[in-house]
Amino acid sequence: MTAGEPYQQFDPELIERRKFIRDELVSINHITDNEKRNDRFKALLAETGEHFFVEADFKFDYGFNIHIGDHFYGNYDMTFLDTCPITIGDHCYFGPNVGLYTPVHPLDPNERDADVEMGKPITIGNSCWFGGRVTVLPGVTLGNNVVVGAGSVVTKSFGDNVAIAGNPARVIKELPKKVK
Repeated sequence: MTAGEPYQQFDPELIERRKFIRDELVSINHITDNEKRNDRFKALLAETGEHFFVEADFKFDYGFNIHIGDHFYGNYDMTFLDTCPITIGDHCYFGPNVGLYTPVHPLDPNERDADVEMGKPITIGNSCWFGGRVTVLPGVTLGNNVVVGAGSVVTKSFGDNVAIAGNPARVIKELPKKVK
């Protein structure tokens, strides 16, 4: 699954992990103390930087495929479907209702009926900023210093130093390179 190979989404081991995560998230998302809530989120993820802050309701499938760098802020109602790895760099900030979706459902109806699923990883560079209701689809890689406008649907990869927006997202502005 994590490697993007076809897998059975109703595998008992996967069902058990998703159930465990759902139970944990119900509890965690109701914690009003920011430090306690974020420590509990961090314990479920593959890795995070020291400076990690997420508002409630944060939802994901497995957690073990989510890698987040240092200085991350996620606003309310993020959903990360982590069939495959989701990797987010340092100094990234996400507005409310951001969705990162790695599952790929077959186009062939016979495969869909057989509950076969696949996935493609999502990689996001450093110093990225996503507006509210951004959706990133499977297999997308975004470079460093990318700004994604609110409501955008990112269907393909983009390099460094661009502002993108729209459905599908496209480059609307070249951005200055980050000074070191």
